[in-house]
Amino acid sequence: MLVIATVLLAVCGLGLLAVPQAREPSGSPKAPGSSAPVTRSPAASPARGSAANDVPAPAHAASNPTRGAAAVSALPPHGEGVAGDRAIQEALDAAWPPDLPPGDARQLLAMGRSLLRADATGAGRGRWPAVFTAEGRALAPAFARFRIQAAIARRDGGGGRAVVHLVWAGADRGGTYTDGRITDWRFTHTTRKGSPTWTPLPRT
Repeated sequence: MLVIATVLLAVCGLGLLAVPQAREPSGSPKAPGSSAPVTRSPAASPARGSAANDVPAPAHAASNPTRGAAAVSALPPHGEGVAGDRAIQEALDAAWPPDLPPGDARQLLAMGRSLLRADATGAGRGRWPAVFTAEGRALAPAFARFRIQAAIARRDGGGGRAVVHLVWAGADRGGTYTDGRITDWRFTHTTRKGSPTWTPLPRT
């Protein structure tokens, strides 16, 4: 038995020696971690409007995306202060070209600014009884250090309607000061005592 086992082991050893060793793939060896090229992700596109400054391009700017994108890309960063207000105004004007008679635009802007100030600070709410109810007029002011940064008045569809789009800054009751706040006031064209005028619509 011992002789048979020895013979079998010898035969197996010869068989293993007869099998050729596998060759390694041609080419120089690669360094660890370099088996695949590094793929660079594409650069992120610049944030627009509300993503960058909470000042979105008005809806009408969608009719000319190139102009709207170019306008909002020039918006100043948050915290720029009064120095950045002009850039915001220019961006709004470029993104949403004027479409109202100058007289109407001036009237709407004056009313929109007054309404926003009354709404944010409480000053002058009694001037707008159709907009601010008695309960609303009694509410404590919600904002301090109020400042309007930019404003435009434009048509709001058809039917004698318009919208005043305002960008403003203020500190809330908690003392947090934020610029780039957005408010829209809508108006309808009416006639009072034979004179056409703009009437603010209650906010819903």
